[in-house]
Amino acid sequence: MRVIVLGAGLLGVTSAYYLQQLGHDVTVIDRQATPAAETSFANGGQISVSHAEPWANPSAPLKVLQWLGKEDAPLLFRLRADLRQWLWGLQFLRECTPARTRHNIEQIVRLGTYSRNVLQQLRRDTGLAYDQRTQGILHFYTTQKEFDAALQPAEQMRALGCERRVISADEAVKIEPALAHIRPQLAGATYTAEDESGDANRFARELVTLAQAAGVRFLMSHTVTALREAGGSIDHVEATDSEGRFQRIRGDAFVLAMGSLSPLYAAPLGIRLPIYPAKGYSVTLPVKDASKAHQVSLTDDEFKLVFSRYTSESGDRLRIAGTAELNGYDRDLNRVRCEAIVRRVEELFPGAGDTTQAQFWTGLRPATPSNVPLIGGTKLPNLFLNTGHGTLGWTHACGSGKSIARIVSGLAPEVDFAFTGSVRRGAGASMTLPQPAGKA
Repeated sequence: MRVIVLGAGLLGVTSAYYLQQLGHDVTVIDRQATPAAETSFANGGQISVSHAEPWANPSAPLKVLQWLGKEDAPLLFRLRADLRQWLWGLQFLRECTPARTRHNIEQIVRLGTYSRNVLQQLRRDTGLAYDQRTQGILHFYTTQKEFDAALQPAEQMRALGCERRVISADEAVKIEPALAHIRPQLAGATYTAEDESGDANRFARELVTLAQAAGVRFLMSHTVTALREAGGSIDHVEATDSEGRFQRIRGDAFVLAMGSLSPLYAAPLGIRLPIYPAKGYSVTLPVKDASKAHQVSLTDDEFKLVFSRYTSESGDRLRIAGTAELNGYDRDLNRVRCEAIVRRVEELFPGAGDTTQAQFWTGLRPATPSNVPLIGGTKLPNLFLNTGHGTLGWTHACGSGKSIARIVSGLAPEVDFAFTGSVRRGAGASMTLPQPAGKA
């Protein structure tokens, strides 16, 4: 089939790669000049199956109320006259029950474990290099309340096969000596040895090179203006190139992998996607003192920050990313939030990074109320979704890409997950799975 993939971020690139592997003629369209130039550009770098507790959990409503109006809050709802934001917020509250939280953790862990395995197999098959580290991920807690709240989700994750081990503060410092500076403040930690980290942007660019060599076409600097329906299916995509020339791009199947923009393109087709942009921030620092910088990838759950370290020919860099601001499609850099990240880094690892050379970045994550992404079919038989991954796009990229490639090809996915639409489940059988809340 001729398959058109809309979006050249992590999800679009992995979708295209696995579609080509299954024998399809694949074209990728993206408005940027280079792949992975938006949400995938400077994210936290974690392949974090252990980061499976959704934002929507029983403790979230009170925290959100306490954080309202605080510019440096880890999760900031900047209330606006935006119906989509309010509807998303109501759906978010519905996902905060213990039962929904348990269900969502199960979905996120299943997809994450599968995706990590697919990434590791891809690395073995191709030799891809992207500043990866396979030293695990350590979640640390500087308050007893936050540590206690992490115990039950960690237990559920272990039951699902994610070995998120609860450890003492002393064990945490043994795994990551850079935490010795805050040993008196540590209440405890969890450690998942199988988790990884790496430069998501470099990974995407390297995978594009492999995909192009295999015949995948990339139409960069092409802005999609509309998806056009005819006879109950998508007939073509309308786009303009870098010089404004209008084009119609036809295909047999279309994969919508446009991140936070996905609901804007789906809505004219009568498909409502419960996705809202959650603006995240990151700071990248050159390593100033290697003896003080972390080696293991870390997660600071209280401040909603993740820490990765990249080692390449250009030198060692620290990448710290996180927080979330729900403020529509605004991408302005909020200096208060940037400075809050740097301040936390200096509290934890003083002198490790060169803050005078800090590079700040912000991007819009496509967040669903449940944190469970939308992968699968729609009411239009040749339009498919691979979007809504929120903060876990890098963690879920390879598994999502391989799954949507199989779904488009009429094959059963290899992972038990709540895919959207009708998904083939074995030879000759199909099963219609529940649609996510708010989706037509």
